[in-house]
Amino acid sequence: MPPAASGSHAPPPADPHKHTRAGLALIALGVVFGDIGTSPLYALRQSVALLPAEEVTSGLLGILSLIFWSLVGVVSVKYMGFVTRADNRGEGGIFALFVKSRLDSPDKKKKHQHRLRPHTILILIGACMLCGEGVITPAISVLSATEGLSLVAPETSPLVVPLAIMLLLGIFWFQSKGSEKIGRIYGPIMLLWFTVLGGLGLWQVIREPLVLQALAPWHGWRLLWQHPLEVSALLGAVVLAITGVESIYADMGHFGRRAIMHAWYVVALPALVLNYFGQGAHILAEHAAGHSVDNPFLAIAPEGAARLALMLLSVLAAVIASQALISGTFSMIRSAIQFGFFPRLKVLHTSAAHRAQIYIPLANAALCIGSITIVLAFQTSSSVAAAYGVAVTGAMVITTFAFYLVAQRAWGWSRARALPLCALFGVVDLAYFYSNLHKFADGGWVPLAISVALLVVMHTWRSGKNEVFARVYANDITEDELCNIAASPHITRVRGTAVFMAGNPKGTPLVLLHHVKANKVLHETVVLLSVMTSDAPYVPANERIEVRPIGENGVWRAIAHYGYMESPDVAALIEQLRDQGGVPLVPAEATYYFNREMIMSGGVARLPEWQKHFYGFLSRNARQARDYYQLPPMQIIEVGLPIQL
Repeated sequence: MPPAASGSHAPPPADPHKHTRAGLALIALGVVFGDIGTSPLYALRQSVALLPAEEVTSGLLGILSLIFWSLVGVVSVKYMGFVTRADNRGEGGIFALFVKSRLDSPDKKKKHQHRLRPHTILILIGACMLCGEGVITPAISVLSATEGLSLVAPETSPLVVPLAIMLLLGIFWFQSKGSEKIGRIYGPIMLLWFTVLGGLGLWQVIREPLVLQALAPWHGWRLLWQHPLEVSALLGAVVLAITGVESIYADMGHFGRRAIMHAWYVVALPALVLNYFGQGAHILAEHAAGHSVDNPFLAIAPEGAARLALMLLSVLAAVIASQALISGTFSMIRSAIQFGFFPRLKVLHTSAAHRAQIYIPLANAALCIGSITIVLAFQTSSSVAAAYGVAVTGAMVITTFAFYLVAQRAWGWSRARALPLCALFGVVDLAYFYSNLHKFADGGWVPLAISVALLVVMHTWRSGKNEVFARVYANDITEDELCNIAASPHITRVRGTAVFMAGNPKGTPLVLLHHVKANKVLHETVVLLSVMTSDAPYVPANERIEVRPIGENGVWRAIAHYGYMESPDVAALIEQLRDQGGVPLVPAEATYYFNREMIMSGGVARLPEWQKHFYGFLSRNARQARDYYQLPPMQIIEVGLPIQL
């Protein structure tokens, strides 16, 4: 078995002593299972629509069996049993797998690869797929909930799309306020939601216990065997029941593996199974009476006030599901920025107590525009479902591949041990992924197009940065030569502190050489500061910074370490340099020196011309380093640095 999970060491959303184990499970219920918890709104409806009218009974039992064993096999066995054990110091998500999978790999021996390794590109594709899911999830969840209006009040059907757009605008507008306050009611609302799901489902199952036969797996196998030509369509609909499964791993660091497992096995799984079987029971009863069911989810509630209340509760649940995916997308983008795979963006922290709660304005705007565009383009949740499955199953396939690398490289599993298990997971994932490819023309191209666009940005940014580093920052001016420069009688030392931002923790930053060459002066205290991203999600304060003097001329080298789930704050680092590192400086009087890169094409860099131009565009529009590092604007000097790629 893999090593024990370390979820208890992860930074929880607040002080861990303030939450009991049950409290953490309740909060996890609201954040982690919001997406998969709203799948009953559309999953069974989409699946049953594929059945011939004369095969509703046998076909429905087959679909329920496939849904049940998908929840057990994919969610409970694969993710709960194995993937969540591949944590990085308690943190989950695609970049945790990225860090664990590159342990002892060739990438670690060559610090500055000019070309991305195939497995790195594949994991980046998985991250891009999750971003695509972050665009589609709010659209399908909110649209599915508001479509309940047409069942409760048919005359309101024209209002479904406008209402969905208004809700989406409200959801994305709220992001800038932070999710701390509303997060306190996520858990109770979702607990109520799952209780209602399970209660209504149990009521219908008691009325029509025939559906319990679907617990036997052969009903699902028989359905697929008898309809070989429809296997792709059937699996493509069934997979909607496990949408949001990636959230289980991505949000693990906030709550710990144990709390998530308790929330799943005690509340979410029983409620989902009962609700799906309850919807099936109602369909069987209505079919026997000669009636059809357009919206089985709402139909299992009694007509009148109860059905209206269920519709309103489903809207609240859809809002929560959307919120969780949006927050997860923000965290993923911040990690990509820290690892150097994405241009710097403005990252705002919305809570002093919850450092994982962030807001990225540009990403929020892009998600908002994307979700609203999908609602306007597809109009119905059934149409959006075509696009949804591709993003979900694509991420599942890549997670299995990354897990295989982790099992071999981080856990030391032999190929004979890791391959059979991951092959089993891969067969299921690929079957679901293949079953969604037929939807490409109907909307499946949307998440693929989003993924390709994001991958081009990531690959261009990382490749361009590697070329810039090789040409500019990998200089040969050693520390001994720097000491000679500082001690030179031709250099005047002036009062104060100069902090030179260095991309390379070795050698001498080019901005310092330009400064000395142009001004022939150097401050009494000189700090060469490098901000490095650690493989850990968070770095303890006592391990944040390394400081050492270079010679005896007032020159210091400082290397700051931040986790990939953290945002650097250089202004705070300077105070730490003074208080803990012993560097004689006054933070208010320090001057910060940066290189401002000016990218030009036409050089001999190993990049296509279009990519050179695109990198130049990204570099000009990325957030400037001075802003990203949260420095006082009146203490900054930038030196232009033309670079021809």
